[in-house]
Amino acid sequence: MKKPIVADLSLLLVTIIWGSTFVLVQNAIDFLEPFSFNSIRFLAAAIILIICLLIFEKEQLKKLDTNLLFSGIFIGFWLFLGYATQTIGLLYTTSSKAGFITGLNVVLVPLFSMMLLKQFPNRNAVFGVLTATIGLFLLTMTDVTSLNRGDGFVFICAVSFALQIIYTGKFSSKYPTLLLTVIQITTVAILSIISSFLFEDWKKSFNPEILFKQDVLIALVITSIFATALAFLIQTGFQKYTSATRVALIFAMEPVFAAITGYYWANERLSYSALVGCFLIFAGMIFAELPTNKIPLLRKSKTIEDKVS
Repeated sequence: MKKPIVADLSLLLVTIIWGSTFVLVQNAIDFLEPFSFNSIRFLAAAIILIICLLIFEKEQLKKLDTNLLFSGIFIGFWLFLGYATQTIGLLYTTSSKAGFITGLNVVLVPLFSMMLLKQFPNRNAVFGVLTATIGLFLLTMTDVTSLNRGDGFVFICAVSFALQIIYTGKFSSKYPTLLLTVIQITTVAILSIISSFLFEDWKKSFNPEILFKQDVLIALVITSIFATALAFLIQTGFQKYTSATRVALIFAMEPVFAAITGYYWANERLSYSALVGCFLIFAGMIFAELPTNKIPLLRKSKTIEDKVS
């Protein structure tokens, strides 16, 4: 099987994990505040990855230099900022609006790729992005209200996640996967711990009655191991074999899987527009995977660039 296909399927697995743990996280942060939850989640994931590094890939430490350290901290900062601004935004806006605005990174990724890396998406990817964006709107925007400051914070979140995707793709082809992931996740853990001390009642993080509450413990274990350590290791390891735009389209499936798990685990109901939205997001991802000549609307005579190549 070709590496790009394996990469896309692996990233789809990551998206399934993130979407299916959404309900778990929602239940957990009813008892443990978001920054505190992320502090423990990312710290535990960092410890797991460091142990793996020391046992299985110890030779990667020889490649540690200033450039690698800066690269890991850089993408870790954008990942942290995405989680932080999304959390702040949810204090002022609805989860449905936050879901749609966060999902706009599917549009921002190809835009930033053109601006920052001079990478231009093909016609299929553009068509897929537009289709998925419409799907995101139908799936998440159940209540269209005027914009507020919460929406502004969530838009910063979308920008941050887009930049994390772009620069993960750029740096993952240059540096060892596990070591780069360790630095990224450790950065998020440190910044989350600092934020918890500054903005939350951090003492709850050391309260056994809260930490060992079933909803909190299960969420921390599953998100630390699968949704953080494993997920970001897969993203860092496989993103080098695909484009940032494809990654954004695959990650746009997260609210679809979140809606599906919410339906089965939390008895949430999906409207007809939400079902159509799920279908359009999935269709957008598939469009980006197909050769251009397989979509009649996108067929056209060979351009000068095609003839030259």
